[in-house]
Amino acid sequence: VVAFQNRNPIHRAHFELLKCAQRDVKDSILLVHPTCGPTQPGDIDGLVRIDTYEALRKETEQEFPMFRWAYLPYSMKMAGPREAIQHMIIRKNFGATHFIIGRDMAGTKSTITGDDFYGAYDAQEMGKKHSAELGVAVAHYENMVYVGEEEGYVAESVAKKAGKKVVKLSGTEFRRRLRAGEDIPNWFAFKSVVDILRKAGDSAFC
Repeated sequence: VVAFQNRNPIHRAHFELLKCAQRDVKDSILLVHPTCGPTQPGDIDGLVRIDTYEALRKETEQEFPMFRWAYLPYSMKMAGPREAIQHMIIRKNFGATHFIIGRDMAGTKSTITGDDFYGAYDAQEMGKKHSAELGVAVAHYENMVYVGEEEGYVAESVAKKAGKKVVKLSGTEFRRRLRAGEDIPNWFAFKSVVDILRKAGDSAFC
């Protein structure tokens, strides 16, 4: 069982990462297990997030029957590597043998400089350091980036090595387009998720 922790709506890059993890761990079930309690200002409200997860579950369950969806009533601490360890323990109690740790898991910004408080892969390193002790293997991945319709999403290092032009849409721009009713490209987000967020309006944001 490969477990995935998330605190945001799942967009295309997240979903590509889930597909990679499920393929990489032979004969695995993938537990999509996001937290739905309070997170930090500017994040999507927990109840709205659950609506987006349920819509995506229904949309993808035929093609991905090996994905299981459940929701954790937990308040994020934004404690970076230490919180990654806590999440590994929690998911072990749900039967996970593997746990996905992506870039800057449970990371936050410095209140003084605005820079990332933790290193991009500190949580991955902490997870790997204690993996044997916890009895949970770390499935660690880079960012997945979009390089065009023909190839879709690839690992960031693969795109860089091949000199591929990466198409980006920042979280700030995504939220601006949501609020303005502007187009959000299908390569970035699932339409079912976007529709729920648009319907919720400003009340979707904490």
